[in-house]
Amino acid sequence: MINIVGIRVIWSVARLPRSLFPPLQSPWESEELRTAEVVVAAFTQAAMDKLGANPANSCPLTPLGFLERAATVFGDCPSVVYHDTVFTWSQTHRRCLRLASALVSLGISRRDVVSVLLPNVPAMYEAQFGVPMSGAVLNSINTRLDARTVSVLLRHSRSKLVFVDPSLLPVLLDALALLPTTHSPPRLVLVEDPHEKNLPSAEMMTYESLLEKGDPEFDWVRPASEWDPMILNYTSGTTSSPKGVVHCHRGIYLITIDSLIDWAVPPRPAYLWTLPMFHANGWSFPWGMAVVGGTNICLRRVDAGEVFDEISRRGVTHLCGAPVVLNMLANAPDAVRKPLPGKVRILTAGAPPPAAVLYRTEAIGFEVSHGYGLTETAGLVVSCAWKGEWNKLPASDRARLKARQGVRTPGMAEIDVIDGDTGRSVPRDGSTMGEIVLRGGCVTLGYLNDDVATKSAIRENGWFYTGDVGVMHPDGYLEIRDRSKDVIISGGENISSVEVESILYGHPAVNEAAVVARPDEFWGETPCAFVSLKKGGEVSVRCSAEEVVAWSRERMPRYMVPKTVVFRDELPKTSTGKIQKYVLRNIAKEMGPTTRGTERNSRSKM
Repeated sequence: MINIVGIRVIWSVARLPRSLFPPLQSPWESEELRTAEVVVAAFTQAAMDKLGANPANSCPLTPLGFLERAATVFGDCPSVVYHDTVFTWSQTHRRCLRLASALVSLGISRRDVVSVLLPNVPAMYEAQFGVPMSGAVLNSINTRLDARTVSVLLRHSRSKLVFVDPSLLPVLLDALALLPTTHSPPRLVLVEDPHEKNLPSAEMMTYESLLEKGDPEFDWVRPASEWDPMILNYTSGTTSSPKGVVHCHRGIYLITIDSLIDWAVPPRPAYLWTLPMFHANGWSFPWGMAVVGGTNICLRRVDAGEVFDEISRRGVTHLCGAPVVLNMLANAPDAVRKPLPGKVRILTAGAPPPAAVLYRTEAIGFEVSHGYGLTETAGLVVSCAWKGEWNKLPASDRARLKARQGVRTPGMAEIDVIDGDTGRSVPRDGSTMGEIVLRGGCVTLGYLNDDVATKSAIRENGWFYTGDVGVMHPDGYLEIRDRSKDVIISGGENISSVEVESILYGHPAVNEAAVVARPDEFWGETPCAFVSLKKGGEVSVRCSAEEVVAWSRERMPRYMVPKTVVFRDELPKTSTGKIQKYVLRNIAKEMGPTTRGTERNSRSKM
């Protein structure tokens, strides 16, 4: 029973004034115990300091281990599909181990560069794992480059071996012929494709014969440090000082996980390879598909009809591509379109997508996400994270919001837009422009053999300077307003206008040349060349725009060739003699966008 009397006594005492009771000193308030507390805290801090990295928790991060896990978890599930060829994750794992083993048997060792000149075929996917599993650094070469540029890249990278598609073999052989006699040429391995007419020569080493020599139980070469180089990609095929972007195992691991989280990729997606894997290694998704056990559906070439066929036949759920791919799908004729089997998600980047293109793509049933990244970040590090309340807006307003690049992805530390003069953040007003800067774990280690470019891009203040100009909106969303002055983005390809100009100056009839971007309905932008011709006496040397285009095609990759050539008696200049490119940009913009298959060439006075 409850002692009611006891409770009443306690309650009465508790209600007495505290002044009747003398203060009592807490035993923890004594000098001795306070000293003891400090000593205990010091011991605790010292004990914490002893804890840290150990062999169990500090093994190097690398995305290569994703394949081993995929073989265990998704072993019997399809991994790579190409026409009637279907591999499982268990088979892909073993083929990649064979590839790594065979490369080592050929003498490939740590930090050797192995190049691939391949379209999106199974061997290209396997190279993303198999080459670095040998300890080598993977170098994916743009298949649209010409022989001269390929030769420059092979020389700069000191590539030891090249995997090449039969259709690209002539370009590679021409590139090898351009190497200096003092340069040791790389070995060639031909990747046969039974679905193509170009059959391999019996005299050359082939990909499948190489795999037969490999060990499917090979103990692959793990990185000694997560900072070991794994990937070498080139920002553009320049002829004088190519910029080779080097990424480490840690950076590729982080961007892979980050990309999956940001795009919310579920387990077992059906992923269609409309994005070339040579584009920043397919924005990290070769390794990402291994994490989620996806099915990689390979396409040699991107054609609207074939894309719709594969989506319908394979139940595609995800694909990536530059805005030019979206435009191709949105403008596909009714005869090649097929109903989508379900929700098909597209991730686009590579150039700022016009709102109208986003609108048309979503109007035919695709769900589009938009992001921003660079070769130097190995994938997309800014994304237009969608807000639910935006779904209530009209479609045109939704497209306008989605055209913005967005906010940092979860794995990025910081992004900002800064004033070039003060180094401070620009106001969040959506109109004040500045340079976009980034910092995070997936930023490049630097540029190969180019300390000047590395120090220019990665500053002592801890930021990576992108060279892209943008604004920050009041809601914290980033939007690109312009690119670096010398860069034209055509179908996701970065084109240096300075490089195109330098080649045009070699034309015997060209006196001056300036190249700027002109809007294009299909490619987004294309090079527009303003040219003045040399004079013979008082009359300019006669030359047609078609001749300039044909001459250019012999000396540069086709995507770099000016689609528009405008002849002027003189090009506008400043008082110091510099060509005023901003004037030419305005003229090109006023000319309106070019349409697919058309060129507008003119001769006029200025």
